[in-house]
Amino acid sequence: MAKVKTVFACTACGAVSPKWAGQCPDCGAWNTLQETVQTPAARGPTLVRGQYAGDRGVQSLHQVPTDAELRFTTGLGELDRVLGGGLVEGAVILLGGDPGIGKSTLLLQALALLSQQLPALYVTGEESLRQVALRAGRLGLQSDKLKVLAETSVEAILQVAQSEAPRVMVIDSVQTVYTEHLQSAPGSVAQVRESAAHLVRYAKQTGTVLFLVGHVTKEGTLAGPRVLEHMVDTVLYFESESGSRYRLLRAVKNRFGAVNELGVFAMDDSGLKQVANPSAIFLSRHDGDVSGSVVMVTREGSRPLLVEVQALVADSSLSNPRRVALGLDGNRMAMLLAVLQRHGGISTFGQDVFLNVVGGVRLSETASDLPALMAVLSSLRDRPIPAECVVFGEIGLAGEIRPVPHGEERLREAAKHGFKRAVVPHKNAPRRGAIKGLDVVLVQRLSDAIDALF
Repeated sequence: MAKVKTVFACTACGAVSPKWAGQCPDCGAWNTLQETVQTPAARGPTLVRGQYAGDRGVQSLHQVPTDAELRFTTGLGELDRVLGGGLVEGAVILLGGDPGIGKSTLLLQALALLSQQLPALYVTGEESLRQVALRAGRLGLQSDKLKVLAETSVEAILQVAQSEAPRVMVIDSVQTVYTEHLQSAPGSVAQVRESAAHLVRYAKQTGTVLFLVGHVTKEGTLAGPRVLEHMVDTVLYFESESGSRYRLLRAVKNRFGAVNELGVFAMDDSGLKQVANPSAIFLSRHDGDVSGSVVMVTREGSRPLLVEVQALVADSSLSNPRRVALGLDGNRMAMLLAVLQRHGGISTFGQDVFLNVVGGVRLSETASDLPALMAVLSSLRDRPIPAECVVFGEIGLAGEIRPVPHGEERLREAAKHGFKRAVVPHKNAPRRGAIKGLDVVLVQRLSDAIDALF
């Protein structure tokens, strides 16, 4: 067996040094040498070929079987939606989120449901078995078939996994486990990378579904080396606004499905509950019409959602008025205000402009252009837009209203929630006939939208 050697690699240039130094001797970067292991490859026929991510040997691409992957559900519909329809054998899923947001609760609930039909193993490195059992009892989970293990050594975890042969395994968390091949402390860059590599290799070789819980930094990104996100198949983020009981689960990487799906949960005393109608939590439902509020239909993956965009325009005492956008791109907001001044003849030079998306949703699609500008104009003129009106559309620099994908599905979602009027791009006109109960106003220019709403 090849001897394992500890070396220090530069994260900037990749140079390898036998000992640690403050400055890389090759590229001159400071504090970039990280401990890692180097295993020389054996020569000749003694080379052991690992079945890391599939069958061994060279094959023609057209001979590789392309049958649809077999999925099995977790029992939590919102989690299955974000994963692309369920779990795939051998998939490695990394779940990150702020401390206390409910990562362990979500996976414990999912594993308790899966253990009724599949062998499941929950490995905890942060809590004792008693703490896990108390949480399961508090949540009212049926955990008689769920097996748990309190361990932080990767070698010990894999030894237990080989004897228990679970189909689904959770590591909570990857920052607490360590491999005995390295001398550095658990949570260091080298330990996280090497430990995750061992676990991922085991999952691929055995077809075990592996969940890795990851810590996040104060910037909101996953702690540890960036290569950790490249090694796994799916990266999920569990998010929530401060003080809110609602949790949003979204995928930023998914090799087995779309990356723009959104799962919505509500946290209460009995754990995480799925939200069947997310549109209801993103709408304020004011008692009467209020200025600066516009409802739009966004699309998260395959699900249309109704969200409320709010704007506040106030006189500014600053020489450089403030432009603040929460849930929207601030640079795009500045561009839209310039379009409003150039093609709408309405200036906001002397006003502070604040934009917010209710419920903590982040809108990245261009369908929010028209609702954002109409909310700004409504607040500026102090003229409410009727509550039963929905707006969406992209705005070009020439002042034209451009179509957005899946326009008819958005309109039907709005009609289902009782909206009576919709102002949308003219190329998003319903192609399958009029929508019952919904008056669709088609606009081509920004000036047309202003005339239709004001």
